Amino acid sequence: MKIKVAVVFGGRSTEHEISVISAVQAMHAIDRDRYDVVPVYMSKEGDFFTGDALADIAAFQGKLSDVSSKSEQVDWVRDHGRVLLVRHNRKRFGDNTLAAIDVALPVVHGTNTEDGTLTGFLATLGVPVAGCDVLSSAIGMNKYVMKAVLKDNGIPVLPCVCFSWKDFDDPEGVYGRVEETFSYPVIVKPLNLGSSIGISKADNREQLEEAVELAFTFAKQILAEPAITDLKEVNCAVLGDYEEAVASECESPLGSDEILSFQDKYMSGKKGGAKASGAKTAGAKAASGTKGSGMASLQRKLPADISAQKREEIRTLAVRAFQCLNCSGVSRIDFMLDRADGDRVYLNEINTIPGSLSFYLWEPVGTDYTTLLNRIIDLALKQDRENRKLVYSFDTNVLAGVRL
Repeated sequence: MKIKVAVVFGGRSTEHEISVISAVQAMHAIDRDRYDVVPVYMSKEGDFFTGDALADIAAFQGKLSDVSSKSEQVDWVRDHGRVLLVRHNRKRFGDNTLAAIDVALPVVHGTNTEDGTLTGFLATLGVPVAGCDVLSSAIGMNKYVMKAVLKDNGIPVLPCVCFSWKDFDDPEGVYGRVEETFSYPVIVKPLNLGSSIGISKADNREQLEEAVELAFTFAKQILAEPAITDLKEVNCAVLGDYEEAVASECESPLGSDEILSFQDKYMSGKKGGAKASGAKTAGAKAASGTKGSGMASLQRKLPADISAQKREEIRTLAVRAFQCLNCSGVSRIDFMLDRADGDRVYLNEINTIPGSLSFYLWEPVGTDYTTLLNRIIDLALKQDRENRKLVYSFDTNVLAGVRL
């Protein structure tokens, strides 16, 4: 009997549409001989829908509000140890169960989803969840906490200062603290967003004011850090868990001496990041055949134009960061090289559910997208077996004598 995999995507996130692209790519590449795929789309309002049509990008190319006409709204229900998808609008007669889910594969990006919110919901139901757990997801999304944990583990990160909405009651205090701490230029970014949303560089006070206001548009907390003026960005993915993890090939996005915008990453109109390396497997064909290829569409140098020694340094740091955050599945770790300081390496951020699941970074080291997905799901089932060995409750009569 095939394993029934719920591919969960969408959600209340500014990266909603990117999640749709990544999920459809994954559903095209997944091994249908091994898995029955159940698309589960979460609307921007937080409602869940399922239906075979949701595995096709065409279902989302009109108004997103029209998706409901091509699918059925469902509720997650736990029943006698099974996790079911049940019709939201119940029929009076007949079976309302549409699917019994064996494992969930979240392919979501951004706040309210990738930050551990969705994983926590699914874990509470008791369904095995592929990828990072709640804590590692939350730390990976919070750039300030991530820096603190990594720094405590000897992994190089840039210094930063953090602000909240309350601090912005005194804008001059925010601007002054940034200027007292760093010299221009500085980078200002929302604390918990990805896809370069709300990020900008400031070379002077006027630009700093604009950057801070922009970042606060998207998040209640923001951070500022020094900008590397002679920058080279190098990204590397990691696959595995706390016991064993391996690094992918390294890439360098073209134009990475400047901040890559949302448009740079996702709307360049190019297809197939793997094509830049001259390699294109069956998984890549399925993914790049989806119009708008997510992070796979970004123009990149793959492998990155760096020395063999620097490549191994970055790959080693990537695995160390992945495991010290207790990640699982696949994550992409983004690094910055300061070319003015001998290519000194800093870890910029970790993406616990990367765009396109970073399939294009694995092909050059011999792992096609289908194999990557098999490994991610296997790790989820392994984690579930380990969790079942733990004791979460025990019988006690502590309530018997309570009087309120």
